[in-house]
Order: sequence, then structure tokens, then C-alpha cells
Amino acid sequence: MKQRGDKGAKKKGTLVIIGGHEDRDGDRVILKEVARLIADGRLVLATIASREPEGYLEKYQKSFGELGISEVTELYVHNRIEAADPEKLNALRDVKAVFFSGGDQVRITSQIGGTPIFEQVRQIYEEGGVIAGTSAGASMMSETMMVKGSSATSFRNGDVRMAPGLGLLPNVIIDQHFAERGRIGRLIGAVSMNPRELGIGIDEDTAIVVEGDEFRVIGSGAVYLVDASGITHSDVADSWNSTLSIFDLKLHVLSAGDTFDLLTHRPSRGHASPPAD
Repeated sequence: MKQRGDKGAKKKGTLVIIGGHEDRDGDRVILKEVARLIADGRLVLATIASREPEGYLEKYQKSFGELGISEVTELYVHNRIEAADPEKLNALRDVKAVFFSGGDQVRITSQIGGTPIFEQVRQIYEEGGVIAGTSAGASMMSETMMVKGSSATSFRNGDVRMAPGLGLLPNVIIDQHFAERGRIGRLIGAVSMNPRELGIGIDEDTAIVVEGDEFRVIGSGAVYLVDASGITHSDVADSWNSTLSIFDLKLHVLSAGDTFDLLTHRPSRGHASPPAD
């Protein structure tokens, strides 16, 4: 029996999960959507994924400022001790939107997972706020997080590394920079090892906007859904470093305007337009 999560346990907030390299200078479709979702014009930019975060804040301040976000402040921690610092926590006080920039997703989970900062982020989300993430900030959203694996090749058994994510979106595995870096093989490999979890591959300048048990696609690229819940054969556990054999895998490819039901695993077309300004 498929395990899809409890329909009665809908989250109140919104997740904006971005495949990386979102447009910050042109039409800015994704950043416009983040700005539209932020009611009070304030955003915290969490640059935790980067070991050298200099320059991120200025770029996002400029882009979001032109979209009407009057206050963009930075949250950075060098280590887990700082993730409990009252001054760092104060940066999230009375904030309803947090945007995680790119870098290394393991740095996000290892530095703030299980800390007061993450509990504050979770509270913001559960109280109706917006949590956005691009690239590494996208991968860390799931419970099982893609960390490393070969790109642009067929999956070879054992050639993927995963770790616990922050679990804001359960029952999925998220990969980013997807078509651009040829990551279909490693996402198939990841879901072959975790068939209960839906694989979501997001192209650059593309995002899913998750509200309740459904998401809609925005941006210029595609979103790939790899569903292994109905597979009839997989040799992922049989032979180390051999090319994966897997039968009856299901694949959907969604573009802007498409929606997807995370409970039924069914896509729909033409119901994704955001409310008019």
C-alpha cells in the first residue's frame, strides 16, 4: 500500500523550491512570485550553505528591492554554536519569509539541523510563512536529501550519496540544476533505493510552489517527477557498481502552468496561475 502522508496534516505555509540560477535581472518570474507571497515586505536571506557568503546579500537586496521588498537582511552561522545564539535567533523574530541561497546543502543541515534556528524556521512555515530555497537551499527541503552522485551518466548501483534533510517537504527527494547537469540517472538511482519517495528534479530558473498537498510549476524550465512506487523489478541491492536495471518506473515532465497532487501523484494542466496582483 502506498504511503503518501496524512491528508489531515496539511502545512499552512508555502515552500518555493528553486532549481538554481533563478533570473535576478530580467523577467524574474520566480523572485516576483516570492515577493508576491511576502505580505509585509521583509525577507531574511539565509546564506548558511556557503562557506564564503560575501556578495549574496547585495545581489538579492538589489533584485528584491526592485520588486518591492523593502527589507532584506542576512542570516549566517559559522557553526552549530552560533545556531543557538540569541542574536542570530533575533534575526528571525517577527519574520514571515526566509530564503536559503545556494552552496552546499550538507552545510545547511549540519549547521542548523536540530537547532533553535531550525525550529524557528519550521515555526515560521507552520504559522503560514514562506520558506524558499535555491540549489542547495532546494535539496535540503526534503527528509532524504541528495548530496552527491555522478551526472550525465546512467546510474551505477552505489553511485549516489544521500543524507537526512530538514524535512519541510516529506516523502520526496529533490535534485536541482537538473537538465543542465544531466541528473536524471542519479535521481532514478535515488528513488530506486527509496521507492516510497517521489523524485523531483528541477531545472535552473524553474521552481515548484508548494501549498498544502499540491504544487504548481513556475519559471522557464521543466520539473521531472520520478515515481518508483509501482516498480516491479530493481537490482539496486544485488550488484555493486553495475548499471541499474529497473522496470515500470513512471516519469512525468511538467512545465509552467502545471500542477501536481502530492497525495495521488497525479499531474494536472491549466490550474496553476497565481492570483492577479
